[in-house]
Amino acid sequence: MQPQDSLPALLEKLRSFREKRDWRQFHTPKNLAMSISIEAAELMEHFQWLTPDESETYIHQDTGRQEVAEELADILMYCFHLADIMGLDVEKTVLDKMEKNEKRFPVDRVYGKFK
Repeated sequence: MQPQDSLPALLEKLRSFREKRDWRQFHTPKNLAMSISIEAAELMEHFQWLTPDESETYIHQDTGRQEVAEELADILMYCFHLADIMGLDVEKTVLDKMEKNEKRFPVDRVYGKFK
């Protein structure tokens, strides 16, 4: 799959991977939510004892960048699987939430306020 492939094609590839291994039986909302949290904890381990500046350096080094990318991929895959079993349209879900956040955090009220 090339980066220019669409989100629906990516989701179909994830479904196919899961189905070929008969893993759907394990993809319950509880298991997927727990897996997202576990993978997020694994992501945090990479930064646990680093200063903010060290964390910036780490993600720009080949090893750090690769390790963080792999943890992010795990998190995203579990998120996509959870959205899939819920029957959510991922793009619509994200856009709806962004619209809600636009109202919740209007630029004129928040820009430059958190420095």
